[in-house]
Amino acid sequence: MPIDYLLGDCHTHLDQYGPAEMPGILDRATEAGVAFAVCAGTTLRSTQDCIDLAEQHTPLYAGVGIHPMEATEEVTDEVYAKLESMAKSSSKVVCISEVGLDYLPASPDHGTQDQVFRQHIRLARSLRLPIIFHSRESHAEVFRVLREENAGEVGGAMHYFQGDEATAREAIDCGFYLSLARPLTRLPELQDVAKVIPLENIVLETDAAPQPFKKYRTNWTEPRHVQSVAQTLAEIKRIPVEEVARVTTRNLTRLLRLEHLGGPE
Repeated sequence: MPIDYLLGDCHTHLDQYGPAEMPGILDRATEAGVAFAVCAGTTLRSTQDCIDLAEQHTPLYAGVGIHPMEATEEVTDEVYAKLESMAKSSSKVVCISEVGLDYLPASPDHGTQDQVFRQHIRLARSLRLPIIFHSRESHAEVFRVLREENAGEVGGAMHYFQGDEATAREAIDCGFYLSLARPLTRLPELQDVAKVIPLENIVLETDAAPQPFKKYRTNWTEPRHVQSVAQTLAEIKRIPVEEVARVTTRNLTRLLRLEHLGGPE
């Protein structure tokens, strides 16, 4: 059955796939109604790869950033200048991503992560780009930094949201959308949160990346899977999936200044 609505994928790591994979990935995304996807940088090299990929493929856009798990050194003036130059190098750069804090036991030094995150927020504010942020075991600290750095001036989204209702409302209060991904299809507690959060505060994503730990290649997450997230959200809210697509895609295209991709109001 043909899909007659448009979806956007707020966050992917398609640069981690080989070039030969891209035509198939993008064809399957189109068949699932996914009009565009954002490729998030995780290092300086990855960021450039994301920009190159976006330049090569019309449906793709890029985020500039250093992932907190890669934040082993502070952002010097030289590194900041490189990030700024890359962000300015292409009209396909639409956000600062993937940045944030990660407090797992094996994560880099918290002080270094804090400095790196703050520098990215300052870059985002300087360039008027939204921030797609990562938070793992660090929500209180992330929200504190966002507020102290006035990140709400540019807004953005809380990537791969899996928090409780209080966390959701704190993110919204900071000026950010919640970005829901495939965990929504299987976590009842997340479905309970999604049920009470207004659609106007939600965007969708897949966090697509190669998953060789899965037995079959067909099960690897791709942008096409944002359609199942939208369908699940529609079922939770008891509204048509077309309504979920209309509002979440509108939210995302407005955030990224891609309104021409948003479809009908």
